[in-house]
Amino acid sequence: MFARTPRLTLRPGWAEDAPALAKAIAFPEVAFCLARLPWPYGEAEAAAFLAMPTPPRELRLLILAHEGGARPRLVGGIGIHAGESAPELGYWLTPDAWGRGYATEAGRAVIGMARHALGLRRLESGHFIDNPASGRVQAKLGFRPLGRVVSRHCLALGQDKPCALSALDLAESDPAPMLIAA
Repeated sequence: MFARTPRLTLRPGWAEDAPALAKAIAFPEVAFCLARLPWPYGEAEAAAFLAMPTPPRELRLLILAHEGGARPRLVGGIGIHAGESAPELGYWLTPDAWGRGYATEAGRAVIGMARHALGLRRLESGHFIDNPASGRVQAKLGFRPLGRVVSRHCLALGQDKPCALSALDLAESDPAPMLIAA
């Protein structure tokens, strides 16, 4: 699946994206906010990630910014993966893309895909409590805190960290129509 928003293109990653992916994600401040990212992270890890098949009813998309007519630049990733009790939304941005609203813009597009293309009824998400900016993104997207903090492993740090959980009921939230082209 692909999506285009006013400032972003969301698309699957391709093998030739490995150098740009490694360059965008290989920052400690990114890795230590993600559960499943190995550290250190280089082109070999990026190539292995990009070669993994995406299971049905899941998404793995790169976020490319194309503001102001500039050539598209890989600034992050977003996806839906299997969670413990519901599919989970996950995302990351390279540090120089923080604070621009990209995660919220990409999240809205992916929520539309989840609702209209994947037929999902509920999404969950979580953020390590030392990353409150991610919690603010989830709130802007309509996720509601579940009132639970669980321990999740951070592969990059090699330790467990407290993670606040939230959920979005896609059947109850704003079902804005999604423009889809075939």
